[in-house]
Amino acid sequence: MESILFTPGKLGPLELRNRSIRSAAFEGMCPGNRVSTDLINYHTSVAAGGIGMTTVAYASVSQSGLSFDHQLWLRKKEVPSLRVLTNAVHREGAAAGIQIGHCGLMAKKALSGGVCLAPTGGFNLYGPTFPRTITKEEIRAIIRDFGMAVNNAREAGFDAVEVHAGHGYLINQFLSPYTNKRTDRYGGSFENRCRFMTEVIREVMAAARNNMTVVVKMNLRDGFRGGMEIEEAIEVAKILQSEGVHGLVLSGGFVSKAPMYVMRGSMPVNVMAHYMHETWMKPGVRLFGKILMKPEPFREVYFLEDAMKVREAVTLPLIYVGGLVSLENINKVHNSGFEFIQLGRALICDPSFITKLRSGIVTRSECNHANYCIAVMYSGKMACYQQEQNVPAKWVRQFETNS
Repeated sequence: MESILFTPGKLGPLELRNRSIRSAAFEGMCPGNRVSTDLINYHTSVAAGGIGMTTVAYASVSQSGLSFDHQLWLRKKEVPSLRVLTNAVHREGAAAGIQIGHCGLMAKKALSGGVCLAPTGGFNLYGPTFPRTITKEEIRAIIRDFGMAVNNAREAGFDAVEVHAGHGYLINQFLSPYTNKRTDRYGGSFENRCRFMTEVIREVMAAARNNMTVVVKMNLRDGFRGGMEIEEAIEVAKILQSEGVHGLVLSGGFVSKAPMYVMRGSMPVNVMAHYMHETWMKPGVRLFGKILMKPEPFREVYFLEDAMKVREAVTLPLIYVGGLVSLENINKVHNSGFEFIQLGRALICDPSFITKLRSGIVTRSECNHANYCIAVMYSGKMACYQQEQNVPAKWVRQFETNS
């Protein structure tokens, strides 16, 4: 019997040729916050490799939401270049999605127009940044920015937008009791902490009209004591369903508190430090990286238990992400009631993974989750050490030991 993975699937107004989606794993291929030829070529290669939809990652809706100098800023001037990307993806038979968000307290002032905003001001060790409390006027402006980003995405030819409401970025910062200590209508009670997200989604849905798919990436848990837990996540999912979104991507983790909860495994901090642009940060990452990015044990389908609790509570399509490396577990996820799956590291290891699964060439990804591909994000490339040439032997030994 053919796997459900290889059958067409409906996601809002969009029908995908199969049930696979390239997750919005940060490419780091937008120097100067602009679209590059490398970004276009990478997503074209994933589309040619058989994916149902490929997702361009971590596009900021506004300047104040930028945290990297090689992160995409989804502004009007990038539309022509993004149209080249979507046309190339469509020619390969895949759909094109783009993830939109705002990084909040992770913003770098040199990039963000001199501001770093958060629901509640304070010190963020992981930046390190000193965000100030966002005002109601700034909240309204950012909500409008989300709507304009959807309009730009449509003009650029994207079929879908993925609103990033997880991983400790701005929407998640409002949702989480850890980062939201406000006493106004945007903080305090669970209902108030959800207000910013709800207003963003309403703006996005209005801009998407009836012809763009809208999915939301949300946390099942923030991944640390004092953060959002599964009980509140279920209620968030119910709210998003009531607002009419077309699907949910169920993830977890908080980049400014529990970054490895997102992807599991350990971070090769010496590799990350090697490629970092800020010279002054290199020694700190080498010395304290393992403490700040505490390893989390990797196991396959590590979010499935919590994701099943959301599956029981809502009826809209759910997109599973997290620890999928084998056709056996992809089938397990589909048979557990999840309509779509997202893949990240398996596609960095081999952009043709889906085609090879379907043809029977492989049944399992060669990725060993050493996380080199994440550590090199400052280099401006998506690279797997297992496929890349000239990786220093000392790094390879470390990866093989950790895996």
